[in-house]
Amino acid sequence: AKRKEMESKAARCLCLLAMLLVAGLGAARGAGECGRVPADRMALKLAPCAAATQNPGAKVAPGCCAQIRSIGRSPKCLCAVMLSATARQAGVKPAVAMTIPKRCAIANRPIGYKCGPYTLP
Repeated sequence: AKRKEMESKAARCLCLLAMLLVAGLGAARGAGECGRVPADRMALKLAPCAAATQNPGAKVAPGCCAQIRSIGRSPKCLCAVMLSATARQAGVKPAVAMTIPKRCAIANRPIGYKCGPYTLP
């Protein structure tokens, strides 16, 4: 039983690793908006924000606010993540996603920061 549990954990790790590799395949080498981590890979960290990025009335999960607070230390990175292909494929609505820092009551958010055609409130 223990061996089967270990095999299951190994399989999950390999699956996660494969997903991360696929997410990073199209990434350019070197530094981008989010440093050495491609914006599409950073977008995977926004999984707790799924409902909040699609519905402006949805409650924002604490885990989402923590990720937004972390990624938002660099407005350029936060913008790139919210407008990334990964976010788009996940159904993120950029206009709604841009409201999350305000909905999380992040005091030092970059109010007025231009993010493509959007402005952070």
